[in-house]
Amino acid sequence: MESRRGPLKSAVPSNVVSPVRRCSRTACGRPAVATLTYVYADSTAVLGPLATYAEPHCYDLCAEHSERLTAPRGWEVVRLAADPGAVQPSGDDLEALANAVREAARPQERAAGGPEAAGPREADPMEVARRGHLRVLRSPDS
Repeated sequence: MESRRGPLKSAVPSNVVSPVRRCSRTACGRPAVATLTYVYADSTAVLGPLATYAEPHCYDLCAEHSERLTAPRGWEVVRLAADPGAVQPSGDDLEALANAVREAARPQERAAGGPEAAGPREADPMEVARRGHLRVLRSPDS
């Protein structure tokens, strides 16, 4: 059935809305590369790598505005450099992801009334703790 009103039109043209976070400065449409946070108790402005998600009391800045940032008189600007190693997944991250996928793919023996339903399962000597499908493993070096 077709609507009598016709197609729904957006109040904002679709080419204006973008999934990329933009600089918070007025009239600046460049992509954000850093996040600015004010610590009022310490009179400090902290400029660091772009936050994972937008916070209401933080400001995203483009490269130009983050380089030119100044603070009010008596305030200190702390610039946190992005750790290039933190951006790339490490071997531990990839191994943890692979283990989580393997664990999720295992058949659920408890639901079927398998051996786990009767008593506690055998402990893995490398396993230190468990919470849901995540496990804390002992380091192979120790």
